[in-house]
Amino acid sequence: LFLRLKPITGHLALQKDRSAFQHLWHTVAKKNYRIGFLSTALLSIGGFMMMPFGSAFAINNLKITAAQLPLVFMITGVATLFSMPLIGKLSDKVSKFKIFAFATIIATVVINIYSQFSVTPLWLVLTTNVVMMVSIMSRMIPSMALTSAIPQPQDRGAFMSINSSLQQMAGGFGAMIAGLIIVQKDSFAPLEHYDTLAMMATGIMLITIYLVYRVSNIVTKK
Repeated sequence: LFLRLKPITGHLALQKDRSAFQHLWHTVAKKNYRIGFLSTALLSIGGFMMMPFGSAFAINNLKITAAQLPLVFMITGVATLFSMPLIGKLSDKVSKFKIFAFATIIATVVINIYSQFSVTPLWLVLTTNVVMMVSIMSRMIPSMALTSAIPQPQDRGAFMSINSSLQQMAGGFGAMIAGLIIVQKDSFAPLEHYDTLAMMATGIMLITIYLVYRVSNIVTKK
C-alpha cells in the first residue's frame, strides 16, 4: 500500500513579500535569525579549520603510511555512522544544548591533544580520531536541530537556504584561514603550527557554546 502524502506547500501561502529578494532581505533583517546564522557560521569555521590538513598531518607528523590512511578514515566513518543516531536520540531525550556543550568540551580537549602528537602508533591514532570525529559531529546534530526550529513557517525556506549557503561559505573561509597558518617546508616535512590551529579552533568552538545557548533560548521561548 502506498501512502498519500500531502504536498509541503502550506508555508508558501503565508508569505507576503512580492519578490524573492524582499523575502531574503526580511529574513536576514530579523535579529533572532541573525543569531542562528552567526552560530552556524562559527560552527562551520571551527569544524573545518583542521579537516583539510588531516591527511597531511597524519602522514607527515604521525607517520601513518598511505596504505594505513584509508583504514583510519574507514573506522572513523563507521564509528560516526553508528554513533550519530544515538546522539540524535540523546538530544531529543536529554537536552539539545547540553549534548552540544558536552560534545564541544570533549572535542576541544581531544583536538588539542591530537595536535601535539608526533610519531604515534596506529591504534592510538585510530582511537583519537574516532573520539575526535564523533565529538565534532555530535555538535552538528543538536545545533542544526535547534537552528532549524528558529524560523517562522513563512520564513523557513528562505532561512534554511541562507543558512545552508552560509555554512558552505564559512567552511571555505575556515579552510582559507587555516591555510594561512599552517606551514610546511616541503612535501615530506611535518606540518608546523597545527597546534596553533587547534587552539584557534578551540576558541571559536567555545564561542559557539554561548551562541547555541542563545539559539536554545529563542527556540524555548518560541
